[in-house]
Amino acid sequence: MNIAYIGLGSNLGESQNFLSLAIEELRQHPAIGLLVSSSFYRSSPVDSTGPDYINAVAYLETSLEAMELLHLLQAIELKHGRQRPYRNAPRTLDLDILLFNDNTSDDPVLTLPHPRMHERAFVLEPLKELYALLAEQTHTDRANPSEKPLHAKGYNVSSIPTPQSKPYYTPTELNQLIQAAKATGQEVFKVKQS
Repeated sequence: MNIAYIGLGSNLGESQNFLSLAIEELRQHPAIGLLVSSSFYRSSPVDSTGPDYINAVAYLETSLEAMELLHLLQAIELKHGRQRPYRNAPRTLDLDILLFNDNTSDDPVLTLPHPRMHERAFVLEPLKELYALLAEQTHTDRANPSEKPLHAKGYNVSSIPTPQSKPYYTPTELNQLIQAAKATGQEVFKVKQS
């Protein structure tokens, strides 16, 4: 199984609904074995204009290769009305592969890791939450196998790997990047989900 982190965003229409639908469509796809999502966060557009964004980050395990996953994400975007009239245009749904295993790529179609993720508080804050959730789950599984918070939420957590390689960012690096992003004026707020 491949491990991917996906950035989700929307700033047109019913943004929370678009993100929820995309998460559910990914969760139901036969090539996705597990999907765990962060909370939703609100942020102002960066390098663009328009309404505030709703963002999240999802961890998923998939049998798809990176390019196949990209095509799936683009198909979901199109299904929900995504248009690309110009660079950084407001959008109903934006799904980006942030990380895919430990892969690196300079391919113009799919650059890995995502080339701007380290500058975006709206990616880093949900990623930090997700890292903590997955680490807590791993710790809980080891300390008390009968207590499984993700399992209680309906996730199949038996397949969450114990961290055999370090996360892409250490907690200290992640906090430093978040502070640097916020120093540029980026603000990110957790959204109460309905």
